[in-house]
Parts: sequence; C-alpha cells; structure tokens
Amino acid sequence: MTKRTVEVKLQSGLEARPVAVLVQVASRYESKVYLETNGRKVNAKSIMGMMSLGLDSGETVLVTADGQDEAEAVSSIEKFLKGEVA
Repeated sequence: MTKRTVEVKLQSGLEARPVAVLVQVASRYESKVYLETNGRKVNAKSIMGMMSLGLDSGETVLVTADGQDEAEAVSSIEKFLKGEVA
C-alpha cells in the first residue's frame, strides 16, 4: 500500500470538470485508489464520491493506492492535484 499527503493546488479546487479528469486518471490503474480528508474516505474512481468531498485549493488530502501499480497511481494523482500534467 502506498500513501501520500498532497495539497490541492488546482486554482478552482475539485469542481465538476477537474473531478471528472481525476476519476479518469485514477481509472487508468488497476490498483484501488482512495482519497481521504476530514475523516471521509472515497473511491477515487467514483465521480459521485469525489464530488462529495468538495475539496478546495489549499486543502490537503491523503492519497492511498493498493495494488500492483499503486506507486504509479499515487504519483499520477499527486501530479494532477498539484496542477501538473497527469
């Protein structure tokens, strides 16, 4: 299992469009991928779950992945949340 705390640096936070792209990024990997903040843990491959987090720019989130490509998954999610290419 790979875990990493990441600060959301997307200017608009995680609104509908960025959430849809984040779900696509997470779905590239076979690993189970979760984002956790404020005691809530959601599947990063679930658009409804991700929307329910309502993350804003500047907030921190724990990205967790478990599976054969977990390190790559966490790395890609981190890059996306930091506003880098994923």
